[in-house]
Amino acid sequence: MKLKSLIALAAGMLFFQSCTSKKTENNQNTDSLKMNKIEKISFGSLPDGRGVDQYTLKNAKGMEVKIMNYGGVITHLTAPDKDGKYEDVVLGFDSLAGYFTPPPYFGAIIGRYGNRIAKGKFTLDGKTYQLATNNNNLNHLHGGIVGYDKVLWNAQAIDGQEPVLKLTYLSKDGEEGYPGNLNITVIYTLTNDNSLKIDYTANTDKTTIINLTNHSYFNLSASKKDVLDHEVTLNADKYLPVDSGLIPTGELRAVTGTVFDFRKPTVIGKGINEVKDEQIKLGGGYDHAWVLIKKEANELSLAATVLEKTSGRKMEVMTTEPAIQFYTGNFLDGSLLGKDDVKYTKRFALCLESEHYPDSPNHPTFPSVILKPNEKYSTTTIYKFLVEK
Repeated sequence: MKLKSLIALAAGMLFFQSCTSKKTENNQNTDSLKMNKIEKISFGSLPDGRGVDQYTLKNAKGMEVKIMNYGGVITHLTAPDKDGKYEDVVLGFDSLAGYFTPPPYFGAIIGRYGNRIAKGKFTLDGKTYQLATNNNNLNHLHGGIVGYDKVLWNAQAIDGQEPVLKLTYLSKDGEEGYPGNLNITVIYTLTNDNSLKIDYTANTDKTTIINLTNHSYFNLSASKKDVLDHEVTLNADKYLPVDSGLIPTGELRAVTGTVFDFRKPTVIGKGINEVKDEQIKLGGGYDHAWVLIKKEANELSLAATVLEKTSGRKMEVMTTEPAIQFYTGNFLDGSLLGKDDVKYTKRFALCLESEHYPDSPNHPTFPSVILKPNEKYSTTTIYKFLVEK
């Protein structure tokens, strides 16, 4: 064999070995990355002895979301500031025991019906159902005494290019007074563009009502101060006035000329103490549903934007739902000691709960929350985190 051929052959072999080595190394790195994307640890036990797990989802940029299978609770969610520093921007507790306290519903899946139902009553197919009146012994709130925030969900971690946690739960016929066996799936996906996507699906064997949401409390300063200087934009030209029990009156009121007009970026503190506004007095601040502007029903569209200027953190909320409940932590009173021993005082966080209207079963003109057999309930909400410098 000629010298040139021998040299070429040797070079080819070296190239092949190099490629094989790099391929093996890349595979090892990929496998390692995949292993690091979803981590599962024990997070304590329920009073009946059942174990609770916490799953950590990590994306390619370094964002992390921690979720329990108890209540589907988002316990931690990190987002970058303008210097690239990732910090936790949701309220919660360091241990499982904190989530057994009287419920602020930190980070939880809410259902079977999110928000309030007047006097805990509704009529369906001619039959009246009585639910628990667990809200000041007056109205039904967030699914009742043992809502979905207090049950143990089945969890499946799904690894891939973007980490996924799939939660399932069978809500049995008669549970908390609701009709029908309801099979529910909630899928959390942490995307590589720093979005947390939540997909809710369900089906039933008997006509029922359903209104699922997530109740995360956000503070984009990473809990360094209250949220009164957060700028909020809501893509809504109407909101739902409420009575003294925070039940919608049935009116869809225009936001124009009121402190409920967030169509342009508005600092929360600007109108939250406007005592001359009856609705502010009734809610103790903002605790109302805004009617989202939609080109067509069920479209995934931008509902809200939140900006915290000091950190530069910005959150966009997109949803297929027709409304969003904007709540400003009015009932936090400093009695709860949260993560890192931070005291959660009044207006220390905000909630943006994508949902159908409160008390819809008792308002025929509101978008329907009825789910029938052979129908599929399906909604999506996305919380996307950006930086504005």
